[in-house]
Amino acid sequence: MARPNLSIKRIAIDQAHGTLLIAVGIATFVTIFSLVGIKSLASQAKYQAKVISAQEKARDQMKKNIEEAKKLDTSYQEFANTPENILGGNPKGSGDKDGENARIVLDALPSKYDFPALTTSIEKMLKDNSITLSSLTGVDDEVAQSANQDSSTPKPVETPFTVDANVGSQNAKNFISLFERSIRPMQVSKVTVNGQNDQLKVSLTLKTYFQPEKRLEVRKEIVK
Repeated sequence: MARPNLSIKRIAIDQAHGTLLIAVGIATFVTIFSLVGIKSLASQAKYQAKVISAQEKARDQMKKNIEEAKKLDTSYQEFANTPENILGGNPKGSGDKDGENARIVLDALPSKYDFPALTTSIEKMLKDNSITLSSLTGVDDEVAQSANQDSSTPKPVETPFTVDANVGSQNAKNFISLFERSIRPMQVSKVTVNGQNDQLKVSLTLKTYFQPEKRLEVRKEIVK
């Protein structure tokens, strides 16, 4: 019997070995690629879950805001459309106690700094009560306060001033009580009285307030 050709067997073995290596290489590549793909998909799925969670949170907050806005609108309409305002006056009238509630509140705590308007209103108040104004002093800080015209977290800002008036002894108490009854919040920090007999000069050091408008902030959130 003739012996097989060894070179042919070697070639066959080498081919089989090469085929096996190629198969193992392909399988390894596919496995690694699959693992990388699975990791990438898992990471993408985790990210998408965060995005969906953030979107659902924003959606729920928006729904809540819409409901609160409806309640606020209802409360405002009830407050603004009363037959008698909070001062007991006529909402449609033009007297000292008249006017709509919304306007009264804005006058009580203005949203803008306006020192000239403050001095004008005080001068009118004293004139209407037959009190002679001697001087009204303060610092018109409009330039510095321009940065406080709105805020996302508004807080009352002080506006200090001093008022001097020449009054009779009977009007001294009335002069002080006018500021106590003022629709605007007035805090008296110092009272000085000079004069003799029935002629008095009363000086009041006070401060009132304005509250900047609330600024609506729309924020963008980056999901990582």
